[in-house]
Amino acid sequence: MSKISTKMKRHVKHELKEEGPTIWVGKEGLTPKVTGQVEAQLDRTKMVKIKILKSALLTDTSKAIATRTAEQVGAALVEVRGHVFIIYRRRKKQLETEPTKP
Repeated sequence: MSKISTKMKRHVKHELKEEGPTIWVGKEGLTPKVTGQVEAQLDRTKMVKIKILKSALLTDTSKAIATRTAEQVGAALVEVRGHVFIIYRRRKKQLETEPTKP
């Protein structure tokens, strides 16, 4: 899990303040399919708001699920509030390959 500065945490919280969750963790918990969705959204937007349904909280706490999600995708956990958490990851730099001349 990566670290994030306090200033950046405030920025991410402000950006997602009015947004609703875009991913839900259901009764099956943190599945590879959910992790894949989180990866895809982080690649596009850098930050994701995730809601944990009550049925997923029978075996784990919100904090445990949020921490595990952040670790699996290599992101920073910004905030856990109730059943909703926010994670952030810097965009990976894409290497542009130049065409080779024959």
